Amino acid sequence: MSQVFFIDDESDIRIALEQSFELADIDAKFFANVEDALLCLKQETPLAIISDIRLPGLSGLDLLNTISHHYAGIPVILITGHGDISMAVQAIQDGAYDFIEKPFSAERLIEITERAIEKRQLTLENEQLKRSLKASQTLGPRIIGDTAVIQNLRETISAVADTHADILLFGETGTGKELVARSLHEQSTRKDANFVAVNCGAVPENLIESELYGHEKGAFTGAETTRVGKFEHAQGGTLFLDEIESMPMQAQIRLLRVLQERSIERVGSNTLIPLDIRVIAATKTDLNQASLEGDFRQDLYYRLNIVTLDLPPLRERKDDIAALFHHFQLVAASRYGKTANALSPQELSQLISHDWPGNVRELRNCAERFVLLGKIQAGDHAHDSKETGQTLTEQVGLFEKSVIEQALIETNGSIKETMEKLNIPRKTLYDKMQKYQLIKESYKSNP
Repeated sequence: MSQVFFIDDESDIRIALEQSFELADIDAKFFANVEDALLCLKQETPLAIISDIRLPGLSGLDLLNTISHHYAGIPVILITGHGDISMAVQAIQDGAYDFIEKPFSAERLIEITERAIEKRQLTLENEQLKRSLKASQTLGPRIIGDTAVIQNLRETISAVADTHADILLFGETGTGKELVARSLHEQSTRKDANFVAVNCGAVPENLIESELYGHEKGAFTGAETTRVGKFEHAQGGTLFLDEIESMPMQAQIRLLRVLQERSIERVGSNTLIPLDIRVIAATKTDLNQASLEGDFRQDLYYRLNIVTLDLPPLRERKDDIAALFHHFQLVAASRYGKTANALSPQELSQLISHDWPGNVRELRNCAERFVLLGKIQAGDHAHDSKETGQTLTEQVGLFEKSVIEQALIETNGSIKETMEKLNIPRKTLYDKMQKYQLIKESYKSNP
């Protein structure tokens, strides 16, 4: 896809600017008239259009009118002569992105064009995000990260998602256990049925059996109607039992029987209801140790421990922080109608140096605050200087990789802009990208 369409009937201007756009790493197509540009527009959509106002045939203003009605959102930059200033000002009011007066320098035009491209890319990215969020029930949740532990996690999820095996998820608070559970559900043949999440620690002990298995009318005082429980509601789908370690011991006994027999009885009923469900349990506690200490039933632990997925804490996958933060920024910007501003190197360093005891959930909250307040507030940094377990060389390398990755995110994968932003030669940048296995295509928008 061309980033820019440039329209001017003077061939000398087109030829002169062709090299300028190439040096700026901007893919451009050149046209002598609006009619040809509009024909090409039916095959591909540029990120910005630059056009002289006065042209043979259709004018730049005619082009602006067509873009506004049929290709809304594409920034249009108009080139004007001295006598066209009032016309250009009116065009801005009618929706043009900007105008530049002849004679102009190539540097000035490139500067305006890059701003227009950046604005359009951000708009497209936010629109894509909104579509993704709306379609999340169909497309499934997105597990972000390229570190080895996350790649292995994704591979394991793909391998076991479409099986009938129950799964045990182990990870600290905030590592994304429900996200992984939803990913397992969405990648299975059960995706069209319900995904039912239950926080075992949030259900009062005297109500947990009614909550999980339902009850018949009159089964106990206050049971005025028949109620379908979570197990039954998940019929054909997936039941996610979070914080399974907090389930009362008596409830664990019945859960074990249900998992073995795949049937339930509502409270107050003697009728067995067959179940066709998958159970995914999650815990932040070592259940094996808890069972040895008598705090968790050992037979239930062995029944759940068919396939266990370990979710790494964020401090063990710091290479993913920049990409995760950028994603959460876009989500927050879409939700609050704000702009997702780029991080400075100092702010990125602040994120990387933080220990993230709240893991990904804490990072998401930090990104939301950054969108709303414009500053990083990543916990109490007075406690972040403790031993990281990495050598100085490893810490420097981690920071260097994150800075390059953040620059690639901000420049949409443009090597030239990344070189300028980091003030390093092209060969140095390529060498470091190869060292850290950074591929520029991974950072280009794909609307």
